Amino acid sequence: MDNLSANQNQPQNSLSEIDKLRQQLQSAKLPANLHDKALQQIERINLTLKYGGSMTQLDITAKYIDWITHIPWETKSEDTLDINKAKAFLDNNHFGLEAIKRRVLEYLSVLALQKKMTPGSALHASNLFFVGLAGTGKTTFAKSIAEAMGRKLVRIPFGGLSSALDLRGQSKTSPEAEPGMVVRALRRAGTRNPVILLDELDRCTPESRSSIMGVLIELLDPEQNSGYVDYFIDYPIDLSQCLFVATANNTNTIATAVMDRLELIQMPSYNDEEKIQIGKRFVLARFMKESGLTPEQLTIEDGVWTKMVRPLGFEPGIRSLEREIEGIVRKVAYKIVSGQGAAFTVTEENMKEFVS
Repeated sequence: MDNLSANQNQPQNSLSEIDKLRQQLQSAKLPANLHDKALQQIERINLTLKYGGSMTQLDITAKYIDWITHIPWETKSEDTLDINKAKAFLDNNHFGLEAIKRRVLEYLSVLALQKKMTPGSALHASNLFFVGLAGTGKTTFAKSIAEAMGRKLVRIPFGGLSSALDLRGQSKTSPEAEPGMVVRALRRAGTRNPVILLDELDRCTPESRSSIMGVLIELLDPEQNSGYVDYFIDYPIDLSQCLFVATANNTNTIATAVMDRLELIQMPSYNDEEKIQIGKRFVLARFMKESGLTPEQLTIEDGVWTKMVRPLGFEPGIRSLEREIEGIVRKVAYKIVSGQGAAFTVTEENMKEFVS
């Protein structure tokens, strides 16, 4: 009789939430042990609510079920690994940098051989580490690797990272707890084998650097990352099929143990001619496509490129040049939309009208 009264007193909305959680868990593909563990939590909360327990615990459990059912435990993308296509892709996306492109192709070739010799097995290769000043193409190479392989790319930014818990997650005992950035990246990717970009490793805060480096060692070490544990998920996650690519401006603050697990590729600075060619071939085309301009609507004369690049002095990358090109495209788009003309040519004489 007491149990019946308790059941009658339980809010109908909490009953329906419990049923939704059971259904959500049942429809997901989870490791058997994790499924049983999560089902026990649901039944424990159901029992607690019957006897007047807090709805806060239901919210925590609902968040947990949502996360574990959206982690791609089994879903993976199929690697393409066509070296000729990869070479063409790199050539289309990067001007010059032949030594670095060759190193990336060697990296992809190792993976292609592994796939051929042991189909279905996890692919393993060195974790590439692109080091160079801002604007030298580090992140772009990571994107190229992912696209050449047909894999999703997800970025984990280390700039300003102030706690290892941001990577590792927090225990779900707190209502505010969340999984770490690694698990969040997996969920965004939707596959268990994305390319994970560890961006700006040198920019985490000094006071948390040692603990963050400890997590990095586990992520990058193939003998450890097959059982990576996020404190919120509290169950081993296999990261062995992920490919990790890292970037940094310099290696001064990177722990030796982390460096041992990375293969350093030094990014060179661009000279004036390389900046001009990159601007012409890649940057202008990208911004025009994004803005909807056609090649007939905007032309930039050769002399303008030199005048744009030279005042940038010894800037190693192309960030400032990108901003100037984007500004030209914006101004031309405005002039066309406001009826000031249908097509424009930027010359040395009128460039002040277009270049900020």
